[in-house]
Amino acid sequence: MELPEKSLEIQHIPEPYLEFGHGQVCDHPKDGLFLYGPHEGQPKSQTISVGVIGTIDGIAHFKTWAAKATALVPIPPRGERDKENRLHLSDFPGLEEAFGLVIDPRVVARAIDGKELDERTRTLNHHEAVRAAVDLFLAEIDAHGRNEEQKIDVWVLALPEIVFERCKPQSKRTGLGLTKGSFGKQQKARTELPLLAGVLDQSEEGIFDDVPDFHRQVKAKLLKVGIPSQLVRETTLSPDSFKNSAGYNTRRLQDAASVAWNLATGLYYKTQPKPPWKLAHVRPGVCYIGLVFKLIPNHPQQHACCAAQMFLSEGDGVVFRGANGPYKTSEHEFHLKGPEAKNLVAMVLRTYMEKHGVPPTELFIHGRARFNDEEWDAFKDAAPEGTTIVGVRIRTTGGEVKLFRDGDYPVLRGTAMILGKASAYLWTSGFLPRLDTYIGPETPNPLHINIQRSTGAMPEIKTVLSDIMGLTKINYNACNYSDGLPVTIRFADKVGDILVMGSAKDADRQPFKFYI
Repeated sequence: MELPEKSLEIQHIPEPYLEFGHGQVCDHPKDGLFLYGPHEGQPKSQTISVGVIGTIDGIAHFKTWAAKATALVPIPPRGERDKENRLHLSDFPGLEEAFGLVIDPRVVARAIDGKELDERTRTLNHHEAVRAAVDLFLAEIDAHGRNEEQKIDVWVLALPEIVFERCKPQSKRTGLGLTKGSFGKQQKARTELPLLAGVLDQSEEGIFDDVPDFHRQVKAKLLKVGIPSQLVRETTLSPDSFKNSAGYNTRRLQDAASVAWNLATGLYYKTQPKPPWKLAHVRPGVCYIGLVFKLIPNHPQQHACCAAQMFLSEGDGVVFRGANGPYKTSEHEFHLKGPEAKNLVAMVLRTYMEKHGVPPTELFIHGRARFNDEEWDAFKDAAPEGTTIVGVRIRTTGGEVKLFRDGDYPVLRGTAMILGKASAYLWTSGFLPRLDTYIGPETPNPLHINIQRSTGAMPEIKTVLSDIMGLTKINYNACNYSDGLPVTIRFADKVGDILVMGSAKDADRQPFKFYI
């Protein structure tokens, strides 16, 4: 019997490889670093200078963690319910053995008063409370810069749990015993006093230009001065030091070896000129851009900030800030005006040419929304002869398409359902034969990939899918085998969240490492 519809083509996109030291390639960052070291590794171990800010206890937790990270951190013993082979876990061999890094034993420790932090985070107005907590930490960086000569490669902020509990936008501070500050509890925006503009000093109301989020405010303030930072909770550094009334750890975390891999990867990325690994076998002259849109808080006309994240085959990324404007066109779509679109892509191309001396041959623009005629024409105007621009829409799905297979695990990562020459579903999450498991909570949903436009010949859909698979492996804020989203999309919200902060106003282009 002939079925009324043809079966859709199912393909498997091979796992991309990464390049490490001595030009060696491997598909797993942990194995690659263990066997070959970083791809731009120093011939000798390099000492990095670390400054740590926290309470006395927080500083002690970081120093204890740093001391342990100099040696082997083993994975935990196998439990009764664990599989015989736990390929998803890897011993951490040590900071110097994996990354060629040594933390300068003269760690600069700057202590804050835990009691004062508690008092500041009890301030009645939430914006005021968060700003006061941020200022308490960042004042130590200012003081070090004014009074000390030792250069710091990265500042680590060891955060007590009260920062996590009280200094986020949705924090519940019920029952804390709040204390009155300069502003009322309900104020969330600047006071509009146009007749008294220039008469009253309203500079303190600048706190309402920022979202009351400790992490975002720290990143936004340090963005303008170009200081890399690593924020980490005390409970991450020393989980066994924090027990609940039943005697269990207050937080369920990854094992100590995985935490060490992740923190060490972040320290390397933020202190070295090149990332620890890069994509292997990438076509020469290819460049990827992820477009970022984010509404500006409290803007009366709902203007949005726009930025472009550029990622090269070498793995390093740069964020370019575009002009703010009325870009929101519907509930879930933003579109640039022609001049702003041309200027943004022109900034990216200039930087590429500064690095390589020639323009890219292929420029892929990834976005969540469609590209309209006005912005596409502007992209074309900005591109020099010889550069093909390709617009790709990448959309997460919510369960409208599922694939199942026999067995206990879902479909393989890399499974693709080809819908046509320019469209496909791609499972970037799924069973990983390399790790013999699926790392996820439920049956995975695919990404919907659509090649929308090209100034040259339309690329093969499998080429675009392969590129996207590669971009899921260059998250340098962790040491994961892969992510579910390509880096061009995954960090779009995080970058946008920081750029819309008032504290980040006028921040120029910066390497991606300052945003994470």
